[in-house]
Amino acid sequence: MMRNDNKKFDTALIRDLAVLLDETNLSEIELEQGDTRIRVARQISINAPVSVAAQAPAAAPVAAAAPAAAEAAPAAAEAAPAQSGTTVSSPMVGTAYLSPEPGAAAFIQVGDKVAEGQTILIVEAMKTMNHIPSTKAGTVKQILVEDAQPVEFGEPLIIVE
Repeated sequence: MMRNDNKKFDTALIRDLAVLLDETNLSEIELEQGDTRIRVARQISINAPVSVAAQAPAAAPVAAAAPAAAEAAPAAAEAAPAQSGTTVSSPMVGTAYLSPEPGAAAFIQVGDKVAEGQTILIVEAMKTMNHIPSTKAGTVKQILVEDAQPVEFGEPLIIVE
């Protein structure tokens, strides 16, 4: 708290505290001596990427498309997963791993039967291995990610039918 009683603040001390903030990556330093208190703070803004999940466009008949569009249609069909079945999406940003450790067998394969709650893969986020469970019992129809692939929040991981 600053008081209006003609006390001079040591500006060199305040500058030193500001430098200390930068050097230590702290957001705030507070120093109190007697009835004098000095607080030096900086506002830190975190720019997190915002991921917006786009809806897959309705499939247009390929026969009615122009030749250039007909060539692009298979690539678009590959990128957009088939919508029959339940899609299990990533609950976080991280790296997807299909097996519990390098060299081990994958948690699931296409065609495997899975139970609701069964671990289907791991998403590593901030050095923490998060087991991702199947949200539905059924058969694995499609695995939409590769091992060690970065994934975004809400990104489809597998389809269970």
